[in-house]
Amino acid sequence: MSGVDYNQRIPNNVGLADDRSLQRAIEHWQPKFREWWGEMGPEATANFEVYLRTAISVEREGWAHFDYVRMPDYRWGIFLEPGEPDRKIHFGAHKGEDAWQDVPGEYRANLRRIIVTQGDTEPASVEQQRHLGETAPSLYDLRNLFQINVEEGRHLWAMVYLLHRYFGRDGREEAEALLERRSGDRDNPRILGAFNEPTPDWLAFFMFTFFTDRDGKFQLCALAESAFDPLARTTRFMLTEEAHHMFVGESGIARILQRTAEVMAQHGVHDPAGVRRHGVIDLPTLQRYLNFHYSVTLDLFGADVSSNAAIFYSTGLKGRFDESRIADDHVLEGATYPVLELSEDRLVEREVPALNALNERLRDRYIKDTIGGVGRWNRVLEKQGIEERIMLPHKAFNRRIGSFAGARVALDGRVIGEDEWRANERNWLPTEDDRAYVASLMGRIAEPGRFAGWIAPPAVGINQQPIDFQYVRFG
Repeated sequence: MSGVDYNQRIPNNVGLADDRSLQRAIEHWQPKFREWWGEMGPEATANFEVYLRTAISVEREGWAHFDYVRMPDYRWGIFLEPGEPDRKIHFGAHKGEDAWQDVPGEYRANLRRIIVTQGDTEPASVEQQRHLGETAPSLYDLRNLFQINVEEGRHLWAMVYLLHRYFGRDGREEAEALLERRSGDRDNPRILGAFNEPTPDWLAFFMFTFFTDRDGKFQLCALAESAFDPLARTTRFMLTEEAHHMFVGESGIARILQRTAEVMAQHGVHDPAGVRRHGVIDLPTLQRYLNFHYSVTLDLFGADVSSNAAIFYSTGLKGRFDESRIADDHVLEGATYPVLELSEDRLVEREVPALNALNERLRDRYIKDTIGGVGRWNRVLEKQGIEERIMLPHKAFNRRIGSFAGARVALDGRVIGEDEWRANERNWLPTEDDRAYVASLMGRIAEPGRFAGWIAPPAVGINQQPIDFQYVRFG
């Protein structure tokens, strides 16, 4: 079923009405979700009408409808891509067998763990971003924030459906717990560290959507290979929506760089204090934000050498990014992969079993993709005649998970001592002064076509609308 039935209480294309027990269970969860949204979703938006896209199909063409929607009235639903007839498992110990339409008992716990971890990231990002609407630099940006928020909410629904449909009482309890944890809560935090970090300003938001949502892309692509067909079909459609989240991050940083470069070129200023006097974000501050968000996101891929990653792959639960395009046997017995490790005062590379290095392989593929985005940002500076460049730090910098956890590594990959780290930490990571300055620039711009002075307008509007379109009506 490719169309989405919006005549039901819960829009879906999974035939929910044909399974009354499942329908009742999810309808019981629905008001709890709405209560969570009212408490932890975008702040003070009950009367807002927002120009949002809503999925009406899971086909590649014409899948979304754009119109004004009151934020509390958004129709979250359950959408799976159509199943592939006779789909086969194409990696791991079950390679060549039929894809699973139900959960094999021996893999139940690990599969539930994967789904819960993915599901936990979705409400977490909404919680991290709930205050940003108060300081949006334009109606265009405010609308994009809300679009991301409602789609992260729908991605939560996607995982909750799988938990209810395939995991019985355990699944229902996990679905409840997804609404009970809170980002940054000391007693009941979100599962992954990056989703407990605050997102206090729009520079942090754009960094998050560029770096952390890009991690989401790679994780979803790996899950889209899963032998558990309902999970693969669910994540494939989630990827359709995820692309917009990364676009918001990449284009947002590009627009900040454009505005900063224009000011630097127009006034001939390069020192950070001089740039700040003109009310834009200086490049060293932006670089420090980047260093932090990039390093925190790299930790999301997990330990460099991981027995869990090997188990997930061998049992068919989670594949690799672009699995079908990799020229190997897709079993990996006897194969190796290089990983970096800390040896005394330097980083050295060693070969480890490829099955245990799957996290590192996915991280390396992510880094390659990220380098492309940073290159596009630097072309913005180049076009304005600015010689400074944005750089990615070494992947061992500021890590808290894996073999580099707690290691002191400089931006260029040198292993350093504690004294040198402390002497340079303020130059490498955001300071209180940086965050206070960025916060001083924040303030909602609510007039159509107007933009805050620290960010350039976008090149085009949304869905062929003009840039000065009223993307949000405040009611």
